[in-house]
Amino acid sequence: MALIQVLLNGLLLGGIYACIGAGFSMVWGVVNIINILHGSFIVLGAYGAFFAHRYLGLHPFVAMLPLALLGYGLGALLQQYLIRHVMAAKVLVTLTLTFGLNLLLNNIMIYAFSADFRKVVLPNQEPLQWAALALPVDRVLSMAAAIGVVFVTHLLVTRTMLGRSIVAVRMDAQAATLMGVNVDRTFAITFGMGTALALVAGAILSPIFPISPTAADAYLSKAFIVCVLGGLGSLPGVLLGGIVLGLVESLGAYFLGPDHSLTLSFALLLVFLLLRPQGLLGKKGFE
Repeated sequence: MALIQVLLNGLLLGGIYACIGAGFSMVWGVVNIINILHGSFIVLGAYGAFFAHRYLGLHPFVAMLPLALLGYGLGALLQQYLIRHVMAAKVLVTLTLTFGLNLLLNNIMIYAFSADFRKVVLPNQEPLQWAALALPVDRVLSMAAAIGVVFVTHLLVTRTMLGRSIVAVRMDAQAATLMGVNVDRTFAITFGMGTALALVAGAILSPIFPISPTAADAYLSKAFIVCVLGGLGSLPGVLLGGIVLGLVESLGAYFLGPDHSLTLSFALLLVFLLLRPQGLLGKKGFE
């Protein structure tokens, strides 16, 4: 029963990790930028959900929609007026730019909100009991919301003309241009969607994990590992990668102790980079 409980906890955690990695995967896979800002955007979304709950009485899941709109506008403007000008440069330039912007945003949040940890506390959070198993209600709801967000994004990418444009640009930007796709506009939309997904992930995480600007680096690390495990630009791969990471961390904490769960995650990352850099559901050429 204890092992089953650990596996269930890993599945719940994995669904949440998938939402953390979805926006990061889209930006990296389509725009070809490793967005160091992603972790800080997640924290910003968590703060938005926290203040919406405290001052407006909104449930974090209700606050996801305005936060998504805010994130989309912020990401699209950021890509259009800053990142677009360095996309043709070497990867170190884009890394330096997003790293600097991340430092700026993180320090603004520390100045505005302080580094103290906060948390959205929801009422009626008794765990679901079945035999000797217990499932925390907040994690069950957050996992369901996270999988729902990833599924809706997947439908948007695979079933709409906008999604086909994104996929075309991801596969071959020059060929997409010849077919009439506005590549610059598609890059801005994709970056906006990635930022929106990051803020939504923050709202989903806010009832589970404490909120602080100092957590940004941890979220960025999780997103990076999930993307490598699942495959760049593949939303089903992100879901699978998140579940694999959640299970590995839960099993590692159970058998080796919680101090070693992160070590196992990075060991798994190294194994995939060496043996299968395209990820579980990725394709060669997009690693």
